[in-house]
Amino acid sequence: MPSGLIFDVTGIGNAIVDVLCFTDDTVIAKHELIKGSMKLVDEARAEALYKKMGQATECSGGSVANTLAGMASLGSKTAFIGKVKNDQLGSIFIHDLHAVGVHFSTPLMERGPSTASCLVYVTPDAQRTMATYIGACSRVSEADIDEQLIDNSAVVYVEGYLWDTPSAKAAIRKAIDLAKKSKRKIAFTLSDTFCVDRHRAEFMELIKNNIDILFANEAELKSLYQSDDVEAALKELKGICPIAAVTRSERGSIVLTPDKKEAVPTQPVARVVDTTGAGDLYAAGFLFGLTRNWELKACAALGNRCAGEIITQLGARSMRPLKDLVA
Repeated sequence: MPSGLIFDVTGIGNAIVDVLCFTDDTVIAKHELIKGSMKLVDEARAEALYKKMGQATECSGGSVANTLAGMASLGSKTAFIGKVKNDQLGSIFIHDLHAVGVHFSTPLMERGPSTASCLVYVTPDAQRTMATYIGACSRVSEADIDEQLIDNSAVVYVEGYLWDTPSAKAAIRKAIDLAKKSKRKIAFTLSDTFCVDRHRAEFMELIKNNIDILFANEAELKSLYQSDDVEAALKELKGICPIAAVTRSERGSIVLTPDKKEAVPTQPVARVVDTTGAGDLYAAGFLFGLTRNWELKACAALGNRCAGEIITQLGARSMRPLKDLVA
């Protein structure tokens, strides 16, 4: 991290409280959800699904927020920009971020939609299927972007999910402009294949002109380039942005730069419990290393280890400190 800065990474993302339960494929089909993906639902639908859930666990989530919490567990200084309401779930979200050491000072909403929630159905194969009510998340605006926070961060990290609302999109563009003005790095995650489908052209323009570090999994990358062949998609991406990190589940990840493509393997885990947050924690490890000027292969290796750790637990926030993984 450049000297004099306060934060390694400031992230802008959806502030969501996850509600996780174990279930089976019949429940997924019954609720007309698409296994392994995220579906946006309105408040009434979210409440109806929640009432039909079995025993569940509530914990704070949101892709970028999970990454920042993971980085804090590794030893980074991080900050989050996102919108919650002054309600019960909002209090849970704020408590959980502050408890792990993530700075969060975005003003709370007193009126309007409630704090966002994500119902996460975990099947026996450890796949997660999500129904998300974005609620207060949709109210992130340019007014929430703190110029001093951006200026005092080595990297600004944004999630693709935010692109679904015009006010959040405007907030992202403001943050990107401020980051460029301060000569800070800009990282972006594609978030989800359906998110890519909705915003493909805009994402491609954003990546080409503004993004320094791109995170994606193989499915998202194939969706971006509308290809069934991940190698063909990687060839399309090469040279478009300075660094791309593409996750490959049990096969580790690929780091792509204009000059090199390097596969970084991962170690198998004893038992996969829940794949929720694997990509988020990969980004945590990668950005931890990057802000310490590690070689990219070492950044990816730590990302793989963090992802491997979180899939042995329920949820996307590690109950065990991640500092030991740095070694």
